Amino acid sequence: MTEHALVVRAHRALTPEGERAVSVVVDDGRITEVLSGDDAPVDAAREIRLAEDEILLPGLVDSHVHVNEPGRTEWEGFASATRAAALGGVTTLVDMPLNSVPPTTTLDGLKAKHAVAEGKLAVDVGFWGGAVPENSGADTTGTLSDLWSEGVFGFKAFLSPSGVDEFGHLSPEQLNTAATAIKAFGGRLIVHAEDPRVLDSAPAASGREYADFLASRPDEAENAAIALVIDTARRTGVRAHILHLSSASALPLIAQAKEEGVSLTVESCPHYLTLAAEEIPAGGTSYKCCPPIRDGANRDLLWRALQDGLIDCVVSDHSPSTPDLKDLDTGDFGTAWGGVAGLQVGLSAMWTEARGRGVPLAEVVRWMSARPARVAGVSGKGSIAQGMDADLAVFAPDEPFHVEASSLAHRNPVSAYDGADLHGRVRRTILRGTEVTSDSVSGRMITRD
Repeated sequence: MTEHALVVRAHRALTPEGERAVSVVVDDGRITEVLSGDDAPVDAAREIRLAEDEILLPGLVDSHVHVNEPGRTEWEGFASATRAAALGGVTTLVDMPLNSVPPTTTLDGLKAKHAVAEGKLAVDVGFWGGAVPENSGADTTGTLSDLWSEGVFGFKAFLSPSGVDEFGHLSPEQLNTAATAIKAFGGRLIVHAEDPRVLDSAPAASGREYADFLASRPDEAENAAIALVIDTARRTGVRAHILHLSSASALPLIAQAKEEGVSLTVESCPHYLTLAAEEIPAGGTSYKCCPPIRDGANRDLLWRALQDGLIDCVVSDHSPSTPDLKDLDTGDFGTAWGGVAGLQVGLSAMWTEARGRGVPLAEVVRWMSARPARVAGVSGKGSIAQGMDADLAVFAPDEPFHVEASSLAHRNPVSAYDGADLHGRVRRTILRGTEVTSDSVSGRMITRD
């Protein structure tokens, strides 16, 4: 009998064929066999056997993470972000092209990312490029194709101000130019969809009341911008993706576009699916994000769309900052930085909400592993199957998890989940057959296949 490198034995595992007992055989960092039963005969140099209260999951794929390094490393950083990811069962993340300085909008910006990430990664990391006015004009789109040739997974664009000066937003004309260029080389356009005209006509955000902040980012801002993205995708044929959907009233637009065959995918995030506007306390600026967390009825509609397949995947949009930028002392929603830090707790938060709704764990894991891998174009990740990378997470679904922001591996102790009582904890994370430890730096920089 051939000796294999590793066998992982689990009486419960989530595989493409369903939940079952398995022996997962690993060689050279890949899954070479998935045998039925946790006692299948396998000769292996190492064995990992799960406890009775544990279930084996594919490593999660989080395609929406703001690492912020270089330039704003005090907000996060590759070492802290990938460590937090591993503790949350995430084995692959794709880094957003902002809020780093420089942004990933040029080859030099991408090289800067590669340089600072080297030797710091606890999990695998890929990169999005950015579509900004400087590279989305009629004479400048060659930069987009250069970035695509270097393996970025697609291009992020804003339709309204991003919050940082070095990453400008696109006009409708620039969006069309970028989409046409990206379609020409087969790329993917991912969009922060809020309409600046609607935002400008809404009341300005200020003060400690969340309702006032919510009024400053109305549903119509998302709806109008999503309509523009759909129209652009319909006209140019580009593969388009709506980032962090929060407005359920946009769902009919999305459904119609998909029925027409428009190349469109959509993500939402744990904070939109587990939190509600009416539960956010006065001055609770750790909850501030754009687009905003909306009310409980809206949340219910997002869950229905997720279960119906209208929303394709769930990713964190981990967007941290230093505590001072959150204005925790004043609690002013008008001046606080917008972004929710939740990379480490996303799975537990989603599972806690899902079990209360009678949604099986297998669905949650699919939304957070295989689906984002497919949407982003990350190959070899997101399922426990022969030929895939041996990226696995050991999850105890019934273990209580009291969140203390100060104990998370995020660089800064600020999170909308601080003080939450959740169910489910990741106990071990395995990257290409090797368990991730507190000092692991075996993560790789990955490119589009």
